[in-house]
Amino acid sequence: RRAHSIPWRRMFATKASSVSWSPEWQAAGLGATKADSSAAVLNKLLFVQVGFGCDQHGDRKQGATKAAVRAVRNAIEFNSIPGCVFVVPGGRPNMLIHLKLGVPAEAPDVDLNEVAKVFPYGKLLPIEVVHGGLTFGSGRVVPELGDEDDTALVVVAAISIGYHDPTEGSAAPQAWDTRDGH
Repeated sequence: RRAHSIPWRRMFATKASSVSWSPEWQAAGLGATKADSSAAVLNKLLFVQVGFGCDQHGDRKQGATKAAVRAVRNAIEFNSIPGCVFVVPGGRPNMLIHLKLGVPAEAPDVDLNEVAKVFPYGKLLPIEVVHGGLTFGSGRVVPELGDEDDTALVVVAAISIGYHDPTEGSAAPQAWDTRDGH
């Protein structure tokens, strides 16, 4: 089943991360940038990461930003990809990042600039937001945290990392089949 993009796809500022969520990254001057749209086709896939984030409290009119940030952090925080510096032409600054977020229809608003701040380096392609994730009753209402009901939000993040190979004719990465010896 193919996910359908919803009309509220958005882009973010040229510098995707004006203030990183990590003080260490901020001190080091790290933060992803927006990929140049003229050459921004991830056709060499190196790594895929998946994560989920849950937000159990707060004003649901503010959307699913907190859950989306948590989903992206969950996807990348337990991974280390030091080999990318040798594989990606130009190293980490040229690493392309594609992020797809599955967000509950009940809370479709996501501040994509906040989500972009999670990435320490690379070039972030336009973030794709589709209907997905879920909502559920947490069984707890905490008015002091902005709760109006017990609705909790879950966002799913799928992150693909790779680079653009201009000699490759394909606009999409090749899927490898293990039956072919790969």
